[in-house]
Amino acid sequence: MAPEIQTVMAISAAGGPDVLQTRRDRIASPGDDEILIQVQAAGINRHDVNQRRRGPTPGHSDVPGLEVAGVVAAVGAKVKGWSIGDAICGLTDGGGYAEYAIAPAAHCFAIPDGFSFIEGAALPEALFTIWHNFFNLAQLGPGESVLLHGGTSGVGTIAIQALTLLGHPVYATCGSDEKTALAEGLGALRAFNYRQDKFEKEIEKYTAGRGVDVILDMSGGRHSAQNLEALARRGRIVHLSPGDGADFIAPLRMIMAKEAKITGSLLRPLPIEEKTLIAQKLRAIVWPLLNLGKIKPVIRDAFGLTDAASAHAAMETASHSGKLILNCAAT
Repeated sequence: MAPEIQTVMAISAAGGPDVLQTRRDRIASPGDDEILIQVQAAGINRHDVNQRRRGPTPGHSDVPGLEVAGVVAAVGAKVKGWSIGDAICGLTDGGGYAEYAIAPAAHCFAIPDGFSFIEGAALPEALFTIWHNFFNLAQLGPGESVLLHGGTSGVGTIAIQALTLLGHPVYATCGSDEKTALAEGLGALRAFNYRQDKFEKEIEKYTAGRGVDVILDMSGGRHSAQNLEALARRGRIVHLSPGDGADFIAPLRMIMAKEAKITGSLLRPLPIEEKTLIAQKLRAIVWPLLNLGKIKPVIRDAFGLTDAASAHAAMETASHSGKLILNCAAT
């Protein structure tokens, strides 16, 4: 039986990493369709950093953390298929920086075979993001090619592996030669150092002038015009980062000539029913690849729960490759 009180890391005010403060909170009971997870590890995402910068807001937990891995501590009255003690990972609606967190049962998965809790915590947010943006929004078709900005991010490192295994030629941009080597080692056909390469010209060369079908951009508005140059006719550009209010600035004539579609998404506000449909696809298509060891998250570092401020500071340097994790079992 779970205790009544737990340690959490809460956003005390808008600001830098130091506003993440330790607090003692009551442990909530799961609703009918929810699972209470004793958290062993929690993923750190750019969303958490942006939420911390904005400060607490009505309607959202002031405890960040959208993905966790751990063991089932309690299940709601309508939950089937899960038992106390099962090793599990899942997508939450906040509250992951804690010793216990609640997630909808429909958004939870068994930890893949041979994975640690730290590796399991690196999966949900990235995989939901990848599936929603490439397959729901961009309608990525069989054999279509993609370009990932942020190829060695937590999302990028998993996306390269997953999309390659699903038959899509993958290109990526990264911020250093070391990172481009990592991206190519994960399966990217080519990775380009955006600090010195004109990736749009390189894409033109490697695709025989055709361009790529879908671009996933995590860099705000930095590459707006270049993205259009690198895009195939009737290609799609999907944005994951608002870039602190960045504007999309690019030649309108090129948008028209290529019949380009430009969009973006926020995963957290998606209706629970849409997330459930994504989870079903992941369970059927991606989880077998994980269980076979064909996709593995790249873990850069793990921090103790109460050292979340240091984890956020590391995230904000943007110098790391792979995923940063909170090891909540090492408080």
